Amino acid sequence: MDFIDLNTIPHYSECEPLVRSMGYVLVDLKIIPQKTTVKISAVIASQDSTKTIGVEDCSKVHHALLPRLEALLGTDDTYMELTSPGTDRNIKNAAEFALFKGTEIRVWDKNISDWVSGIIEEADSKSVTLNCEGERKSYKYEDIAKAKFLRS
Repeated sequence: MDFIDLNTIPHYSECEPLVRSMGYVLVDLKIIPQKTTVKISAVIASQDSTKTIGVEDCSKVHHALLPRLEALLGTDDTYMELTSPGTDRNIKNAAEFALFKGTEIRVWDKNISDWVSGIIEEADSKSVTLNCEGERKSYKYEDIAKAKFLRS
């Protein structure tokens, strides 16, 4: 699994403080210029890992984030879709582990060719540490084939 610093995503560093000030975490941001418009896709989560994101949360962040992005992009010809990570989300970028501390996940460990489940305790640019039934285990990103949220 690759670690891509979230601040290298275009306009992430300008938008993340706004989203964080509202009590949310900006998980992903994609800006895709198309023929006549700019398509924006954003994913948010709650700063509190025990809370889920609803339609009202998405609407509130959408209303604050869209004007910021339109100003940054210099256009109001935009289409924006803002969603929650959902319970079936595959973790696509190892940098996301740090955003979901306290969340129960499962990772496919290439070394044992099996899933390992645990709660994210720590994450940095090289590895993630899970609490697996009271035992702390660290996994290097290069040893993780894929990762998912554990369904509640």
